[in-house]
Amino acid sequence: MSLRGTAAVIGLAERAPQRYTGNETNLDLLSGVAVEAMADAGIDRAEVDGLLVHPIGGLPGFVPATVAEFVGLRPRFAEVVDLGGATGAGMVWRAAAAIGAGMCTTCLCLTGTRRRRRRASPRTSGAEPSSTVHQPRSNPPTRDRSPHAEFDAPYGLIGANVGYALLATRYAHEYELSDAQRAKVAVDQRRNANANPAAIFHDQPLTIDDVLGSEVICEPLHMLEIVMPAAGAAALVVTAADRVVDAAQPPAWLLGAGEAVTHSSLAQAPDLGETGIGVAARAAFSMAGVGPSEIGLASLYDCYTIMVLLTLEEAGFCKAGEAGAFVESHDLSYAGDFPLNSHGGQLSFGQAGMAGGMSHVTEAVRQIQGRGGERQVQGLEVAYAHGNGGIIAEQVGLVFGAGR
Repeated sequence: MSLRGTAAVIGLAERAPQRYTGNETNLDLLSGVAVEAMADAGIDRAEVDGLLVHPIGGLPGFVPATVAEFVGLRPRFAEVVDLGGATGAGMVWRAAAAIGAGMCTTCLCLTGTRRRRRRASPRTSGAEPSSTVHQPRSNPPTRDRSPHAEFDAPYGLIGANVGYALLATRYAHEYELSDAQRAKVAVDQRRNANANPAAIFHDQPLTIDDVLGSEVICEPLHMLEIVMPAAGAAALVVTAADRVVDAAQPPAWLLGAGEAVTHSSLAQAPDLGETGIGVAARAAFSMAGVGPSEIGLASLYDCYTIMVLLTLEEAGFCKAGEAGAFVESHDLSYAGDFPLNSHGGQLSFGQAGMAGGMSHVTEAVRQIQGRGGERQVQGLEVAYAHGNGGIIAEQVGLVFGAGR
């Protein structure tokens, strides 16, 4: 079944990324953007009969029911989507599929993550706090028998920094790639952020020398090539084609979608040269009936600069081994010849937890609707939004169009 033209995004809301959220809960963040997105779309909560959310810390179960109750919804379709940074993009095509199947007519897609300051634990002479000394464990932890625990962690392959540094090193070994070429991705996206008042680095210009002069966190990646964790929230309203005419905002039509999950542990990835990035992109382009050359805005997941380069190649915007030269020879700003992450990307807009991945979708929608403000991509008709979960493990590609 094709999803092309089945549904459109008609409303959005986004809580600007910030370092910390104080005493606000995840439910506070989600309900806030939910109300704003419905108002943006010009609909009442009674019209919302679909809900997509992600796992929420502190809620071991009944997540959709808890969120629906908190927001005041009565959905006929509800689902938890758990695809890491691809979750937001994955929500959109699932909403369209549910609408196409007659399960609902209007869906809310909600993402949000709080972030609080950590409190240091008091310690005396290196001893454990008295409250924890010699306290028996009533529920011993279950042994982790995943491939990651067995084959990765014992040898130091822990965390995303290491995984993406390995990818960057491998790519540079196979192809010609300079540190400056990777750095240009961050620099051009910072130019976009400087035109986006909501970006966490809005007022902080960046140069290639700045990037290369920042601390090397995990060779070869510098600090300014890596996202800074933040907090925030984002929501979209997806509705059926026959309801678009009543919307308060222009529709951003979902033309195509693709998804692929290849592994959890990077060491278990079947192929680092042809990952799920390309599988998802080709499926999305095929459903939409367009090719990479017709895309006017690429909204690509950018947890690390190397991720953008890998995606440009696998999604078909350039050939294998050409990504470094591609970014070097193109202006990636919103006013350039290849607009990329016009909101600043997560590197400069901010990686607001689950809402960080959703920001690539909200920006593609905002731009298709012609609401980009100073950073509006002129003459935009078709945009590609990409989500990435784990270490190139979970991929979702979406094609949006101004026309159906």
